[in-house]
Amino acid sequence: MWSNMSDRPHGRAADRAAPAVSGAAIPRLDIVDVVRGLAIAGVVLFHIVWDLSFLAVIPPWVASHPLWLLFGRLLAGTFMALVGVSLVLAAAGGLRRKAFVRRLGILVIAALAITVVTRVAFPQTFVYFGILHSIAVASVIGVVVLRLPAPVIAVLGLAVYGLGFVWTSEAFDPRWLAWTGFAASPPPSNDLVPVFPWAGLTLLGMAGTRLAIARGWVHRARPLTGGLARSLAWMGRYSLPIYLIHQPVLLGVLIPLVQLVR
Repeated sequence: MWSNMSDRPHGRAADRAAPAVSGAAIPRLDIVDVVRGLAIAGVVLFHIVWDLSFLAVIPPWVASHPLWLLFGRLLAGTFMALVGVSLVLAAAGGLRRKAFVRRLGILVIAALAITVVTRVAFPQTFVYFGILHSIAVASVIGVVVLRLPAPVIAVLGLAVYGLGFVWTSEAFDPRWLAWTGFAASPPPSNDLVPVFPWAGLTLLGMAGTRLAIARGWVHRARPLTGGLARSLAWMGRYSLPIYLIHQPVLLGVLIPLVQLVR
């Protein structure tokens, strides 16, 4: 849901041994956009099922089945890891701070809008810290540790991810603290993606991308061809606006259809 954090044009590949925060810019990688496109397509599918269940078109257990919820968690994890991937790729030629701050601001505004809208529509289960909120916080964490060695970032990623599963406290149960991931019984939400463990995936994505740059794997990537790949890449580049508008569009279509059939 977050594209490369730089609008720089395609440039020459960075030196294989160069650190991920300096050197020549890395061309935009189609494979990253395609993976992000697949993830946002999965989100649309996930919400179609949720909407059909919400409208009582299909049994409610379908949308709450453990395997279906696992699918949703895998999608969230993909986006969180891609935040780290995109941050390192964008910073390979030097982090453009103004571009980062601008996009971070857009993301924060979008996250707050999601909170306000869901607070009105679903007051008992509104999104107080969803995927957009988590991506925003993880992006800031990523910038803070960007200059650390890749092994250190990897260890931090494993620690953040693991700690989110091994320690909880009732003191973190209120909404204003549950976003950390340490709540024993967090308030219900239609989309809860706390910092622990999810930011750990962003850090692991950063470490993995640094390794890919150092080993030259990134520079051997080739443009993808074919209509499907181009369509998915387009969806990946515009994943944030797709995320923001797909639910209103889906509900705007499904609600009248369901009412018409009934």
